[in-house]
Amino acid sequence: MTAVASEGHGSVTLEFNVGVDLTKAMADVRDAVDLAKPKLPEDSDEPTVNEVTFASQQPVLSVVLYGTVPERTIVQLARQLRDKLESYRQVLEVDIAGDREDIVEIVVDPLLMESYGLDQGDIYNLIALNNRVVAAGFVDTGYGRFSVKVPSVFNSLKDVLELPVKVDGKQVITFGDVATVRRAFRDPDSFARLDGRSAVVLDVKKRAGENIIETVALVKEVLRQAQQRDEWPNNLQVKFTKDESKDVKIMLNDLQNNILSAIILVVIVIIAILGVRTALLVGISIPGSFLTGLLVLSVFGLTVNIVVLFSLIMAVGMLVDGAIVVTEFADRRMQEGTPRKEAYRDAAKRMAWPITASTATTLAAFAPLLFWPDITGEFMKYLPMTLIATLTASLVMALLFVPVLGGLIGKPQYVSKTQQTKMVALHEGQFDKATGITKLYYHTLNIALGHPLKILMLAIAMAIGVGFAYNKAGLGAEFFPEVDPPYFNVKVRSHGDLSINEKDEVMRVVEKVMLGHDEFESVYTKTGGKDEIGVIQITPVDWQYRRKVNAIIEELKQTTDQFAGVEIEYKFPDAGPPVEHDLVIELSARFPEGLDEAAKTVRRC
Repeated sequence: MTAVASEGHGSVTLEFNVGVDLTKAMADVRDAVDLAKPKLPEDSDEPTVNEVTFASQQPVLSVVLYGTVPERTIVQLARQLRDKLESYRQVLEVDIAGDREDIVEIVVDPLLMESYGLDQGDIYNLIALNNRVVAAGFVDTGYGRFSVKVPSVFNSLKDVLELPVKVDGKQVITFGDVATVRRAFRDPDSFARLDGRSAVVLDVKKRAGENIIETVALVKEVLRQAQQRDEWPNNLQVKFTKDESKDVKIMLNDLQNNILSAIILVVIVIIAILGVRTALLVGISIPGSFLTGLLVLSVFGLTVNIVVLFSLIMAVGMLVDGAIVVTEFADRRMQEGTPRKEAYRDAAKRMAWPITASTATTLAAFAPLLFWPDITGEFMKYLPMTLIATLTASLVMALLFVPVLGGLIGKPQYVSKTQQTKMVALHEGQFDKATGITKLYYHTLNIALGHPLKILMLAIAMAIGVGFAYNKAGLGAEFFPEVDPPYFNVKVRSHGDLSINEKDEVMRVVEKVMLGHDEFESVYTKTGGKDEIGVIQITPVDWQYRRKVNAIIEELKQTTDQFAGVEIEYKFPDAGPPVEHDLVIELSARFPEGLDEAAKTVRRC
């Protein structure tokens, strides 16, 4: 575990790069903080340790509540849904956009105050002194020490209204005699709209390590049950946006279809060359290797994900090699008259070391990827682990299961007398009797064997030439290719201290350009933010019904660039493994007392 400390406004932030179990690391941090607590002064605030992950920054689903319903009703239902969703372990937190803080608003009648001889200061001090928690010291029981506080706060509006403000003989003037108390909302600090209509949006963020499909399904089930209750208004509508599980399902289905297509194509090729029975024996090794590989992954606590499915596609063509060699050798022996059990037994014995060596060389090529460091290694480690587990299982299938099944159902492919005579001649080294592609192959191989050094130098020259040509082309390299995103954000910024209503007016002008677009499924606008006026999240329709997202953005830029005084940024979601920072600079020194000043100097640069 490594840590980087940074100082802020009266606080210290620790950023950890954890190379071990995150749960254990968090427990160690909490233990360290607990040890540090006795050293703090009694009047200082105790530190808090919170879990901060990439998952806490990006919502996996946005639930939009809108309709001809009073604002208080929508807000109350949104808060109830938030509390319900946050009770599940899959959900880290739920943010509510468009929510406003509840307040108690007191309207005092100045004429009544004057008639009773009161002023505003008396009323303010009266409420302030009667709505506080009074510290009453500490109690030492001999087994521990705890503070004692006497609560004297208002629990309801009735407590406020019945509060006496003046006593004149037997007459008591209460707060309700001079003022009106009512519930209200604090002035808004943000606005939320869906397709131009006011809404309240719940941004659901999943906990790190949880299944995104399971989390989204859980949220939708909670909403379905809530809508079936009697207190749910009939005119309150629900819409789901930014559903990341939809894209995950599409990618998983595409990969599964690709795996099935690859298996079918491999079996078709084997049937065309080796026959149906041999293809059946070889085909059995594919699901057997897959299931064994997935079993190994589950033993190590790894789940099936996109990288695992991609690895299975890569493994389809490699895991059948051993089974093909064994069945082809046994088929040749049976054509020569050997019984099938003896033929497959001999094939397993004769081909054991060649197949083992071939599989070992392939595993050796992927083994170093297990030690891939940093976040990239954490993301791509499933590739070598899946291939190693699957190819090792294919070796067992080729040398154990395929020979056993072949001894039971194996049957040689029919070969005519002429073909059998030709096969025997080639087996004995009479290569002049070869015809067609086999003759061309023998001829090419003969030339290559006659000039081994030239062939080696030619291969080295080709490898260097390909690398040099690619470098001259200037195409570069990227970790993840740019593809059409499922959604994109339009961030609006401006200079000056604008009120929330002024920000919303600017957002409405920009939002108007996005509304009514045939290629957009939804337009979610959120006004407010620390460093921006607001954000518009646009979800395009399916790719087959629209242009490329880049083409759409270029068209939008031509319109939005005409707005003076605002800066508009079109931002795609980050692809690839999650990273919190694009660049991390770490400083080290023999004398750590100078690191703080050095870090401040680097930050200013």
